[in-house]
Amino acid sequence: MTYGIVTTDIATVWDDPSETEEKNGQIRSAISDEVLCGMGLTITGEAENGFYPVCTHYGYTGYVKDKDIRMVTLPELQAWETSDLMVVSGISVDITSIPKVQGVIYKTLFRGSLIKVLEFDSASSDQGEEGWAQVELSDGRKGYMRNQYLSVKKFSQAGLWESSLHQTFLNLYKTQPSVSLENEFRHGVVQTAMTYLGTQYRWGGKSTAGIDCSGLTSISYMLNGVLTYRDAQIKEGFPVHQISMEHIKEGDLMYFPGHIAMYIGNQRYIHSTGRIGSGGVVINSLNPVDPDYREDLVKCLYAVGSIF
Repeated sequence: MTYGIVTTDIATVWDDPSETEEKNGQIRSAISDEVLCGMGLTITGEAENGFYPVCTHYGYTGYVKDKDIRMVTLPELQAWETSDLMVVSGISVDITSIPKVQGVIYKTLFRGSLIKVLEFDSASSDQGEEGWAQVELSDGRKGYMRNQYLSVKKFSQAGLWESSLHQTFLNLYKTQPSVSLENEFRHGVVQTAMTYLGTQYRWGGKSTAGIDCSGLTSISYMLNGVLTYRDAQIKEGFPVHQISMEHIKEGDLMYFPGHIAMYIGNQRYIHSTGRIGSGGVVINSLNPVDPDYREDLVKCLYAVGSIF
């Protein structure tokens, strides 16, 4: 088994190693997901025309371009995963040559990317300023970024080499059924989703450069330590299970045909929509008297999912 680590800012995951495909007489995008810089992949087969078949740490499969990843051994991947990795939390964050805004930009990373922190505050009197971290990119280059855009990594990528894909913080909620812990998670996942407000809709997207409906919910859960299914459905083997609408709470997921949203409380939900006039991450209401009520979605809501 071989592995890879994403070295480009965003690695597109394709259903098929081509930019578009024809299905049932219609041309549609073959893009299904995105994997962000610093994330690992299991390489599941030989390269075909510059594409590798892969599986993500959350169990999603597809193809990525060979130029977007660095091939590594299992010990190298494990060493990367267990190093001082942190999550990039800014909308877009520059990695620079020196700890100053005047530095040369090596790369720009989006929220959710992983980066190794060498020194959290690397200011020096002769060349730097306070508030910068020295970091190492997944391609081995070293640089600097504002440490205000770093957050704790709460999810594990051990599913790439372990038989179970779900060695996540979900275990905490099962073994320690604390109301305060549940409320903390629910609030955290909603707050994470809210940071994507205004992000444009992008089919298969999962970053602040562009995101789709299941990209928004899955990355929001992932950044809070729980791996959910990438697509807009409740899938067996993943932690989300169906509950009744009357028991819905903030952070729970709402399922529509081909679409998913997150309930944020007070009859409101956040989602990424490609609808004309919205075209991105917005908040809508379940209450028909509200101006942002979406009757078309309410009529086809068919399930509510929760990890609790």
